Amino acid sequence: MPSNRQILFAISSICFALIAVALYLQHIQHMLPCPLCVIQRYLFLAIGVASLVAAISGRLRQGTILALLAALGGLYAVGKHLYVIAHPGFSCGIDPMETFLNKIPTAEYLPWVFRADGLCEGATDSLMGLAIPQWSALWFGVLTVLLAFVLVRKQRA
Repeated sequence: MPSNRQILFAISSICFALIAVALYLQHIQHMLPCPLCVIQRYLFLAIGVASLVAAISGRLRQGTILALLAALGGLYAVGKHLYVIAHPGFSCGIDPMETFLNKIPTAEYLPWVFRADGLCEGATDSLMGLAIPQWSALWFGVLTVLLAFVLVRKQRA
């Protein structure tokens, strides 16, 4: 059975790999990220960084709690995204959320990662049978379960 630290390293690796896939889809497959996609990127990044710091520093409980909060936020954001897709009249297109997200310093300095240019209801392209937001929901769910497992199991470094 892997230790909590190994699980946190794995979670961190998964999150960074998911960001890499998102960048591949954006820059190679030309799927523009919408505001909710960008929020999900921030949350995957938060989970990855919190898990990595927890695993390296040995402060497993605190880092895991922060990562779990980000994962729960990700479940909320992707839930809203799936709602938008299911209800085509409801949009998050060019609105104050997009303007706000594109003015955050990370979006200004790293626009190729954090700039929102797409429409949320347009995120229906599929990858291996699931739409991209459905994949995000799946991964946020898996990460939430793994982080909760790390929190409730007996502490093993």
